Amino acid sequence: MRHTLDPGLTPDRAGNRSGVTPEQSTRWKALTVALVAGFMTLLDVSIVNVALPSIRDELGLSPAELQWVLSGYALTFGLLLVPAGRFGDARGRRDAFVAGLILFTLASAAAGLARSALWLVVARLVQGAAAGIVNPQVSGLIQQMFEPKERGRPFGLLGATIGVSTAVGPLLGGLLIALIGPSEGWRWIFYLNVPIGVVAVWLGMRWIPAVAGKRRESLDPAGVGLLGLGVVLLLLPLVQEREWQGSGKWLVAVAGVLVLAGFWRWERSYGRTRTALIELGLFKVRSYALGALIGLLYFAGFTTIFFIYTLYLQSGLGYSALEAGLAITPFAVGSAVASAIGGRFVQRFGRHMVVGGLVAVVAGLAATDVSLRLVPGSGGGWAAALPLLVAGLGSGFVISPNQTLTLSEVPVARAGSAGAVLQTGQRIGTAMGIAAVGAFFFNRLAAGQGDWGGAFRGALWLTVSFVAVALAAALADVLSGRKHAADPGRDPVDVAGGQDVEQRPA
Repeated sequence: MRHTLDPGLTPDRAGNRSGVTPEQSTRWKALTVALVAGFMTLLDVSIVNVALPSIRDELGLSPAELQWVLSGYALTFGLLLVPAGRFGDARGRRDAFVAGLILFTLASAAAGLARSALWLVVARLVQGAAAGIVNPQVSGLIQQMFEPKERGRPFGLLGATIGVSTAVGPLLGGLLIALIGPSEGWRWIFYLNVPIGVVAVWLGMRWIPAVAGKRRESLDPAGVGLLGLGVVLLLLPLVQEREWQGSGKWLVAVAGVLVLAGFWRWERSYGRTRTALIELGLFKVRSYALGALIGLLYFAGFTTIFFIYTLYLQSGLGYSALEAGLAITPFAVGSAVASAIGGRFVQRFGRHMVVGGLVAVVAGLAATDVSLRLVPGSGGGWAAALPLLVAGLGSGFVISPNQTLTLSEVPVARAGSAGAVLQTGQRIGTAMGIAAVGAFFFNRLAAGQGDWGGAFRGALWLTVSFVAVALAAALADVLSGRKHAADPGRDPVDVAGGQDVEQRPA
C-alpha cells in the first residue's frame, strides 16, 4: 500500500488531512534507504583519492584533469543542492530523490566504463549533480517523517553517515584496488554504486511516502540562476587553485561574492510576494545561522585531513593505498560511534555537546602531530591511530548534533531547502579548506625540498585553525543562548517574516 503525506506536516501531526500515516516500521525503512543513498553519494567525495595514481596511469590524465575528477564532483554537487532542495519541498521529496538516484547510478556506470579523460570528467560532473539532487531530500525526509523530539536519533544516523562515508572512502578504495588490481580496481569504485543504486530506487519507490498534494508555487528561476552563477564563480578558483597561476583568479571569487550579494537582494524582494528560493528569515534564527557557520568552518578543516594525510602516508612514508586507508580507519570508527551516541543525547546537552566535540577534535589533531614527531618514519602512521580515534570521536559529536540543532527550528515545509543551504555551506567549506590547506602543503613541500613530514605537520595546524574558529562560533552560540534564556520576555523570531510560510501566495 502506498502511503501519502502532506509535505508541510510530519506524520504524527498529519492525521486525516494527509491520508494514511506511515507505520513506525515503514518510516524507519524509508530512512534506511535514504541514508544508504546519502552514504553512497558522499562516499564518492573521498573514495577516489587513493585511486588517482591508477586512473592517471590507465587513462593518461594530466594533473589538471585529475583535479577535475576530484573537484568537478564537488562543484556540481554544491551547485544543485539548494535548487533541488527547494524542488523537493514544493513538488515532492520522493520523486526528486528517486530521479537523482537514477541519474547517479547511470553516471556511476558511465564513469566505470570511461575510456578517456573527457569521458571520466563529464561522468563525474553528472555524478556530482545527481548527488546534489539526492542529498537535500534526505534531511528533508527526516524533518517530514519525524516529530522534533524524535529527530535526534535519525539525525544522529545522518551525522554518522556523513562522517563515516567521508572517512571510510580511502579504506574502501584501497581495498578494492588491492583485491582487483590497479588497472581495474578504480573502475569498480564506480561500478559498486550500480547494484546498490538499482535496489535503492526500487525500495525508495516502495517505502518513501509520496505527497498527497503538490504545492503549485513558483520555483524562483531567477533566484536559481543567480545562486548557481554565484556558487560556480565562488568555487571555481578554489577548485582550480593549483592550476590557475597568479592572483588574478581570485577576482573570479570576488565576482561570485558580488553575484551572491545580488542574489540576497533579489530574494528579499521576491520573498515579499512569493515564496523565495531561500527563506532568508531562517538566518534570523540563532540556532540556524550559527549552526550553518559552524558547519562551513568545520568542514573546511575536517575534510582536508584525509586529503593531506593520504598524500603524506603514500608519497611521504611509502604506504600502499590499502595501508593508507587502514591508517585513517580509527577516525572513521570514532566518528561512527560518537555520531550514534550524540544523536541520542543532543536534546539533553544541546550545543555544549558540539563544543566538547570540537575540543576533542583539536586535541586529537594536536596529539597526532606529537605522535608523528615521536615516532618518525613508517611507524608514525600507526602511532597516530589513538589520537585520530579521539579526533574521530570528537567529530561524531560535532556533525550529527550540529545538524540536529541547526535544523531544529526550521519549518517542515522548508526542510529540504534549509538542509540544502546547510550542505552548500559544507561544500563551500570543503573547497575552501582543500584550496587553502593544499596550497600551504605543496608550497611548504617545495620550500622544504621534499620534506613531506614538515609539509604535513604545517598543513595540519592550518586545519586545526579552521576547527578552532568553528569552536569559537559554537561557544558564541552557547553564550548567546544563555542570554536568550535570561530574557523570557523576548519575542521569538518569525521565520516567515510575519507570514506563515504555508500561507504565502505562489
